[in-house]
Amino acid sequence: MNELAANIDTDLPQEKLIQQLASCVSKYLDADQVADIRRAYRYGAKAHEGQFRLSGEPYICHPLSVAIILADMRMDANGIMAAILHDVIEDTEISKLALTEEFDEAVAELVDGVSKLTQLDCKSRAEAQAENVRKMFLAMARDLRVIMVKLADRVHNMRTLGVMPANKKRRIARETLEIYAPLASRLGMNQIRIELENHGFSAMYPMRSRILEEAVRKARGNRKEIIATTEAAIKKRLLDALINCDVTGREKHTYSIYNKMLNKGVSFSEVFDVYGFRIIADKPDDCYRVLGVMHTLYKPVPGRFKDYIALPKANGYQSLHTVLIGPYGLLLEIQIRTGDMHRMAESGIAAHWLYKNEDDSDASNSQVHANEWLRDLLEIQKTAGDSLEFIDNLKVDLFPQQVYVFTPKGSIVKLPRGAAIVDFAYAVHTDIGNSCVSARVDRCLAPLQTKLENGQTVEIITAEWARPNPVWLKFVVTAKARAAIRAYLRNFKRKEAIGLGRRLLDKELGAEGLRLDDIPKERIDCALETMEYSTLDDLCESLGLGNRMPFLVAKRLYDDDSDSSSSERASFSPLIIRGTEDMVVNLAKCCRPLPGDPIIGFFNPGKGIVIHLSECKNGQVNGRKNTSWLDVEWDENVEGEFSVEIRLEVKNQRGTLATVASTISGLDSNIETVSIREQDDQVSLDFITFTVKNRVHLANIMRELRKLSTVLKLSRVRA
Repeated sequence: MNELAANIDTDLPQEKLIQQLASCVSKYLDADQVADIRRAYRYGAKAHEGQFRLSGEPYICHPLSVAIILADMRMDANGIMAAILHDVIEDTEISKLALTEEFDEAVAELVDGVSKLTQLDCKSRAEAQAENVRKMFLAMARDLRVIMVKLADRVHNMRTLGVMPANKKRRIARETLEIYAPLASRLGMNQIRIELENHGFSAMYPMRSRILEEAVRKARGNRKEIIATTEAAIKKRLLDALINCDVTGREKHTYSIYNKMLNKGVSFSEVFDVYGFRIIADKPDDCYRVLGVMHTLYKPVPGRFKDYIALPKANGYQSLHTVLIGPYGLLLEIQIRTGDMHRMAESGIAAHWLYKNEDDSDASNSQVHANEWLRDLLEIQKTAGDSLEFIDNLKVDLFPQQVYVFTPKGSIVKLPRGAAIVDFAYAVHTDIGNSCVSARVDRCLAPLQTKLENGQTVEIITAEWARPNPVWLKFVVTAKARAAIRAYLRNFKRKEAIGLGRRLLDKELGAEGLRLDDIPKERIDCALETMEYSTLDDLCESLGLGNRMPFLVAKRLYDDDSDSSSSERASFSPLIIRGTEDMVVNLAKCCRPLPGDPIIGFFNPGKGIVIHLSECKNGQVNGRKNTSWLDVEWDENVEGEFSVEIRLEVKNQRGTLATVASTISGLDSNIETVSIREQDDQVSLDFITFTVKNRVHLANIMRELRKLSTVLKLSRVRA
């Protein structure tokens, strides 16, 4: 690709810009398509008439400049027209329907995909920006040209950022560095990425950028001789080996230098003393021959070789990377690739248009990788709770440093560095991730949080009863896993809340000798409309989460004269706690109630019911302050394990804690935490939290602990 429309003079009037654009597109489009582009220009110029940029130039100059950048990539006619019209929906009175009638649906869809959302009901600027990016990605999944137009738009905006106020400049620069530059990288568009990063860096950190640029200029003179000498040595050795190659020196751009200094904590001289060379060979086989020659010319640095030809990056990038110890002990970074690979590395998905008259198998390969990634994004956005969550997931996916692991059948799965077994399970299939319980890594059992390394073979063990654990969110790194876990937990919590809400409502209606199924549908529909709920499940969910009082809702259902503001409670039987309600019935950690204990419940809006011991001080305070308490009792056949805390005074001598721990675990209990609060030469005051099935189980454990000669005093913590 040529330098991205570097010869654009943003001060040129629009007539000269349209001539420049027409001249560029006429090289690869027919006359009718060029005429359509001129018609789009006239339509856009009329729509933007009277509008000016902060620089003072007519607004139409901006979309024309964007179109010229795309024409340099040999974008098709519809893409060029969409670039010229990309702001008319957002900044003028023209609608998508009007564009469809004037041009065609394809152009209107492209323009709509690039346009920002208007009149958003968002709580913050961040949420509005997130929703815009989310909409853009949905449009991008339908047509990759959307992101091409958007990236070209961002490139021109960054080139002309100088007239913006400082705060707006920094905000746009941050968005560019966090979203658009990584996106260009993810799509393999290296030239676009470098330009966006450099412009974003200079706008975000102008002082740092100027200092680094000056340092690069000063150091460049000392490097010329070393680069020339090394380049000549490489060329001579390749010539002796009868391998035809092009060899060029590479220079890091300022943002790359800054990132290495920041992330690795090294000085400028340490980063800049690494010299880069790119070797372009004719065929993939030649690349490996070149690698062998380079490793005989200079010694390779162990662990610094990467084969992206056999295992391409997710964006289709292919190359051999190696680091050598060159002359004078300097480090040399060598990239070895074919001409086609180099074209793909620089242009990415843009190569589909740039070289579509040639053998475009590589370009198609890049598009396949891009479309695979977009399909994953579509799956993620379907399960994301809101736009901000989608953007968080997207950022995780935009910065992949990959590891390659194998399925038992030998298929390769690419994952970001730091990915755990759970990430692998979700990468294979969402259902596998939702039901995984353990795994074998290289035939050895391993816990789900195990970080994976290159070359490992992973076999997932699943169970029908298994479900995602909220703890997984602390160690998964892929967006797909994070979104799937959150979606499952969100839906699971809703189901639990609906079930609990129905039980609460049935219990309240039971005081009047009624059941929910006995209430006429008309009365339920009327109550739902009055309380502004769409369905009965929505109302039950709200009851289960503690957002509404069950007795007031029940009163509204059976009593025509009900007053929703009344706080008078009907007498009713207690709610039975089964111990399987999980997310919507929470046991208070201050007193940790167990099956068999006398208990009381309190509504916690948004979370459900919190259960306290009846004697708990916190529960008594809530009872005095709050009318949203609830009579509850344990079911006779409670299932599950429950946490309990005990207070121990033990002799401070070697092996005491180990004896206590082995006694507890030997009685079918799992220790969760141990805390030593006070300690002197004689006595240690310890608090231990462990799991039991009920009060009888706890009594057995405490009885055995009292038999130990080292235990002086023992009690259960109840508040």
